[in-house]
Amino acid sequence: MVVTTQAASVGVQLQHQVKGAASSEVRFLAECERHVVWVDVDPSVHKGALSAEASGVIAHAASTALNQRLPLVMSIASSGADILGGIAALHGWGQAARALADCSGVVPTITIVTGPAVSGPALLIGLADFVIMTKESYAFVSGPTMVAEFTGVAISHDELGGTDAHAKHSGVASLVVEDLAGAQAALEHLLTYLPNNVDEVPAPIASGDPSDRSLTDVFHIIPDSATGSYDVRKIIREIADDGEMLEVRERWAANVVTAFVTIDGETVGVVANQPMVLAGTLDIPASQKAARFVSFCDAFNISILTLVDTPGFYPGKDLEWRGMIRHGGQLVFAYARASVPRVCVILRKSYGGAYIVMDSKKMGNDVCLAWPSAELAVMGAGQAAAILQRRATPEERAAFEADYAERLLNPYVAAERGYVDAVIDPADTRKEIASALTMLRDKREKLARRKHDNTPL
Repeated sequence: MVVTTQAASVGVQLQHQVKGAASSEVRFLAECERHVVWVDVDPSVHKGALSAEASGVIAHAASTALNQRLPLVMSIASSGADILGGIAALHGWGQAARALADCSGVVPTITIVTGPAVSGPALLIGLADFVIMTKESYAFVSGPTMVAEFTGVAISHDELGGTDAHAKHSGVASLVVEDLAGAQAALEHLLTYLPNNVDEVPAPIASGDPSDRSLTDVFHIIPDSATGSYDVRKIIREIADDGEMLEVRERWAANVVTAFVTIDGETVGVVANQPMVLAGTLDIPASQKAARFVSFCDAFNISILTLVDTPGFYPGKDLEWRGMIRHGGQLVFAYARASVPRVCVILRKSYGGAYIVMDSKKMGNDVCLAWPSAELAVMGAGQAAAILQRRATPEERAAFEADYAERLLNPYVAAERGYVDAVIDPADTRKEIASALTMLRDKREKLARRKHDNTPL
């Protein structure tokens, strides 16, 4: 079923008059029973080159999505701005970019890339909340020819901006699918977790999974060793309704997991350290990935669950020179300004600055829970001994580490000081989270008025 509106008729009219590459309509997606404003950039017309008029269709569709409070979906395969259109084509691209930016934080914006997205169109997909790329697609601002001319390095489309590059290295691709049919299925799955706009909450998803279900299997997931690795996604699935989760940007910054789940039918955004990758430490990509996800959830009234198991920030000169302070600040900033319900569960390690960053109690979370295995401290026992017991004998250092661990590396010290609300049985984790989210369902925060904040980009 397709319901056309003035935006659709305008798109068709422009396409007919100037053979433009863009058309728009309001579509009903039957699988998820949602209406969206849909824009198609057709690669069969001038290889999808965006004329001023075609960009105007995109801008009009974005305005329609904004006015109708519906998600905006753009399916794009474009070779860039129309060269024959001259400066007018660039002006049109700017008009489209401004309209897409106006949608940010008001309606969800999702881009499907089915072919090339080159130059200006590549930056348009960078404005979207989520990007779904088919395996044959690619995107870049400056293409292989420009790269070769400026750097002397020959490179292919796929190497420069293929799905592997954007899924693993740049973080542009939120989801990678086989083809357009797979993209539509992924889109409909994603939309089930999202509201139509900022004035709504996500619709509940029916589940027969009891909210007080005991997590008997979690005891076997985390190893006894404090440094042993495990897949935190197993814990996420244990907590989620029916064991289902939708992970976004799975391959990029894999040392942190960002995913949508439901708990007792309510959509929840999960941010979790992944001990399998870089021991769950935080680096620049992980900070950016988590910050972007937290910001999106906060914008669209989606509760945030943070699962913590990290020894701290990843050390290194290269990271510091590239701006670890600034990018770590992005994650701090995203959590500090989030006003949606926030629940934090400390599973194992939570040390130093990473303890603060991963939605600690004094960062403003609503409920902070900890497993008995949780270790909350400035640093681990071995690190503390290396600093404070440099001249000690091995026996003295071992005694110091044992005493340090007994006195400081446990959640009860933090609980005594109010930094942890409760130390819980791991088997009760789902029940405790569901209870907390039910209690916080009517949470409202009155925020101070200002033009806008100044995110540390």
